[in-house]
Amino acid sequence: MANLKRIFSDLAVFRRQYLRNRIGLFFALIFPVIIIVLFGAIFSGGSSTVTVYYQNHDSGSLSTAYLSALNSTGALDLIPVNPSVNFSQYLLANSLSEGILIPTNFSESLESHIPVNVTVYTNPADTSSEGVLAVVSGVTNYFNLRAVGASPIVGVINQNVKSSSYKYIDFLVPGLIGFSILTSPMFSMVNIAAEYKKTKIFRQLSLTPLTKGEWLTSKIIWYIILTVASFVLMVLVGTELFAAQVQLSLWIVPFLLVGPLFFVALGMLVGTVTKSQESAGVIGNIITFPMMFLSGTFFPVSSMPGYLQNVAHVLPLYYIIDGLNSVMVYNNPGKALTDFVIVAVIAAIVFALAVRLFKWRDS
Repeated sequence: MANLKRIFSDLAVFRRQYLRNRIGLFFALIFPVIIIVLFGAIFSGGSSTVTVYYQNHDSGSLSTAYLSALNSTGALDLIPVNPSVNFSQYLLANSLSEGILIPTNFSESLESHIPVNVTVYTNPADTSSEGVLAVVSGVTNYFNLRAVGASPIVGVINQNVKSSSYKYIDFLVPGLIGFSILTSPMFSMVNIAAEYKKTKIFRQLSLTPLTKGEWLTSKIIWYIILTVASFVLMVLVGTELFAAQVQLSLWIVPFLLVGPLFFVALGMLVGTVTKSQESAGVIGNIITFPMMFLSGTFFPVSSMPGYLQNVAHVLPLYYIIDGLNSVMVYNNPGKALTDFVIVAVIAAIVFALAVRLFKWRDS
């Protein structure tokens, strides 16, 4: 039977040791807040209008109307370029990603129902290029209909699934809570396990009444405390600075408990089965970094290619972040329960393996 007095005594010792390590405290509490501030400032406070340069070689009125229609969408900020310069070279020379070239016979061709092409310059590396192409295509379709005297029959109404619009920061807050649940206990426990083996601290602990399960439980309790503190900080920053609309409920609590349990046990397991501190760090990074970037921490998994989505669905962190999103964004506790059960089962297995394979003394 676990002895609570021994667990909390070890917890008090570890707490004092951890709080003296300012670097560890920085990455556990401050670093996720810095990321939320940076990403929130980049994606939440800026204008959605894309600056696009255009060159108009047509002298007719329809090209002017076409450009006016593009400008009226509110998605594009059109800036003219002198028709006398080579447009493609101008874009390259000024490192511009998007451009629109209207040919000389645009108005005449449109009036005579003769096919004519508007050239749209884009950059595959710039995510705004897809939006520019979509806006130009939409306005072009409207002009095609008007040219033949037709009018749109099917319309599109954009309606959000909740009363207010989703923002990037709404998804970033749960994602970075998952990020904090992963990084702090995982990196710390990998290093602790490898270092304690190397410095023979585990050998010294074997001479005390403290059991392996009690030692590991005290670490889980500490990282749960850190996770809750980090959760409070990130929610406050997200809601107060960037008006993130996240819902708080008791359904969040299971993920703040089972997440640290899983990653403390996983970090301990990695540190236990590796032979040196260096190899433990390498293996820890190999396990951690795919989860960090493929589990929906910074970007939705649904936006990834199909094969990467399949990879994401086998990563435990995906189910923690998906569960937090289900509760904090979608208010869907049923989906969150499924995610929690998956993580809880995996966590129980990893915890049992960590306790079983963890040895005070090397054979």
